Amino acid sequence: MNQTPVAIGKVIQNAVVFDFKNWSVSPMNSDALPQSISKLFGLLRQRKIEYVLVGGVALLTYIEGRNTQDIDLIMALSSLEKLPEITVDSQYMYFARGEYEGLQIDIRLTENLFFDKVRREYTTERHFGEQNITTATVEGLLLLKLYALPSLYRQGSFARVGIYENDIATLLHDYSVDVEALYSELSAHLSATDMAEVRGIVAEIQQRIARFQQPRSNDGSQKEED
Repeated sequence: MNQTPVAIGKVIQNAVVFDFKNWSVSPMNSDALPQSISKLFGLLRQRKIEYVLVGGVALLTYIEGRNTQDIDLIMALSSLEKLPEITVDSQYMYFARGEYEGLQIDIRLTENLFFDKVRREYTTERHFGEQNITTATVEGLLLLKLYALPSLYRQGSFARVGIYENDIATLLHDYSVDVEALYSELSAHLSATDMAEVRGIVAEIQQRIARFQQPRSNDGSQKEED
């Protein structure tokens, strides 16, 4: 499926400006965000940092209608340490959050073997408005979403579960994906209980997709099978 090249800076700028939650806090210079994003990826390129773009911006190269206010990357902790321009606000186990010129950056660290596998084996070059950027493939994005879902359910993070499941449903609807191959990858990194939950979630999503794809009558209702 062909997509118009995404201008990362414009996407994040619009998301920040039109999110009313940002209106009550200290104003940020949203006009500078596109330039900051271009500079960030310039730093990654100049310092030969191995990274993968994931998250909402990566999804925008495959599906429409996604909104995001931050940049999500996979990289090694040693690589992050080569970027003192990024102010690290928090770090816990395999996750870090930082800030670069007003831009929020969420990082999945490759010290987690699963994240490292996605970085090594599920990437491609995607053309954004600014430049070509190493981005997760459809399969890579699905793996990351499915890997996170059991934990999000345990945390009771209803809003994020809804977003993740919608992303998964849209990708599975729009692209031909070998789901069993995804299960094979995930089973090496998730418990049997979590794998059973992932399979159940995907089965429910596939049922929804199947209902959506059923033939419809002229008035828009689904046709009844004889």
